[in-house]
Amino acid sequence: MISVNLGTTTKSLHESEILPMSTPQNYKNHTRWDPEYHFFIVPVFLLNIIATIWWYCRHYHQHLHIGIWLIVLSVALFLLAFKARSYALVVQDRVIRLEEKLRLATVVSPSELIELESLTIRQYVALRFASNAELPDLARRAIREKLSEKQIKEAIVSWRADNDRA
Repeated sequence: MISVNLGTTTKSLHESEILPMSTPQNYKNHTRWDPEYHFFIVPVFLLNIIATIWWYCRHYHQHLHIGIWLIVLSVALFLLAFKARSYALVVQDRVIRLEEKLRLATVVSPSELIELESLTIRQYVALRFASNAELPDLARRAIREKLSEKQIKEAIVSWRADNDRA
């Protein structure tokens, strides 16, 4: 964590929020891992389920009802971690769709914009990495060929980095 003095307030930022990537972002390295979520929270909740089941198997004679409740609670916590993350990603995707619709409106004519309304949210999410120069043609191609998110990303020639995603 790095503290940044903003006049009357101080904000703590993680280094990844400040420092640029050492290599330019592209299709091969654009996946973002959140260490606290992917390597701590999810494994801890998964281990909690396993430990609770193990405990229940050893002590179910004395603690039948509480053991079942603890297993249910452990599974609920594990699912909560996934749901909280998925809600954030759904909102992020909707914001990306809005941003990309606005960006498309600046690079295509109004009549072309109507044609591009059939893009799916997953296609918009992939198109965010395309440069302004290749965006219109790639959007048309995505509709015409029904390209998947992966296919769109692979087709991008001039990659536009997105370092602000959740």
